Amino acid sequence: MSAPPDGVSPLMARLGHHRRLLAVALFLGVLLLTFELTGLRGHFDLAFLRQTILDHRLGGLLVFVLLFALGNLLQIPGWIFLAAAVLTLGRGWGGLATYIAATISCIASFLLIRSIGGDALRKLDNRLASRILARLDDAPVRSILLARMLFQTLPALNVALALSGVRFRAYLAGTLLGLPLPIALYVLFFDYFAQALHLAAA
Repeated sequence: MSAPPDGVSPLMARLGHHRRLLAVALFLGVLLLTFELTGLRGHFDLAFLRQTILDHRLGGLLVFVLLFALGNLLQIPGWIFLAAAVLTLGRGWGGLATYIAATISCIASFLLIRSIGGDALRKLDNRLASRILARLDDAPVRSILLARMLFQTLPALNVALALSGVRFRAYLAGTLLGLPLPIALYVLFFDYFAQALHLAAA
């Protein structure tokens, strides 16, 4: 990291390098706090999501996609949305709806966080971060594909990838290729769970 300009303290210089990371943290913190204080975060549960889809099939699915994208920013695990879709729509349509919603959610997170934080992770003077980014640069699509298979739509993963400086095209390709397998496995699990407990899809 280069030396700070004359008249600028090391602390202020360090804050300057990290201001975009701080902006992302502040944005996510304010968003989470707002939904917690207003009680809106409590609506992101299985019963509410199922009812949203049931009320109006087409409109409900559109709202489902929007809620998935928003829930991802609010650190709400994606399996809740998948379970709601499978238990309401069945294995096939539920899995397809979740795949579409998960993809749109990942895209929205990337574009929003990138617009605020840029490639802030590349500004870090950290050996581990540099090593991880180097591996990501060597094989971006494969790296993102494997990350999606392991962590799916994990909010922290979306934020990290958005701030990594990876190209959107590689991010999209890795996401599209990496999500189907874990979603399919979750679909089979929740479908078995629904049948075992006699929770018929609508």
